[in-house]
Amino acid sequence: MNKNKDFYIIDTYLTKEIKLSNSIFISHLEYADNFEDIKYFISNTSELYKDATHNCWAYITGINGNNMHSSDDGEPAGTAGKPILNTLQKYNLTNVVAIVTRYYGGTKLGVRGLIDAYSKITEDAILSTQLKKLVEKQTYKITIAYDFFDILKHKIKDFNSELLNVEYSDKIKINISVEKKFSLEFEYFIKSNNYIFE
Repeated sequence: MNKNKDFYIIDTYLTKEIKLSNSIFISHLEYADNFEDIKYFISNTSELYKDATHNCWAYITGINGNNMHSSDDGEPAGTAGKPILNTLQKYNLTNVVAIVTRYYGGTKLGVRGLIDAYSKITEDAILSTQLKKLVEKQTYKITIAYDFFDILKHKIKDFNSELLNVEYSDKIKINISVEKKFSLEFEYFIKSNNYIFE
């Protein structure tokens, strides 16, 4: 995958259902940025739909979408897991796990039909929400004087930053997250005002 392109995430559980040639396809998409959450979602969803014919899945994780895997769960090789994965990649998604549950309706769809069905139901779910751009953040701890706090609060929007925690004593201790691409500029701003990082 191209490391210079933007990646996106979903921030809510997504599900869609379609019926094709008497088979029912249900997609389930969830945010997940680690293998334990992915494993739990796949296991839990498969258990909830254990009466289904297939529970096929795919996932992508990593800031550059570089960790991925898929499973056809008994469907002909390459007709389920890979189309789900390809659809996630089409929208530059990462930190996402997708499962498509199929209840077989008695009519075979063929290789092309299966690929189209698994792709479509995954895409339907993705298109039902507003994707969010994945922003890599760096967290800083700094101690500043009270008279600098208002200046900093006014400036943080320039660094796509967020105040995570503020402690007041003789000085102000701040935890702040900064979009990584602005980190050098932010560090220069702090140091040029004679403040240092903890």
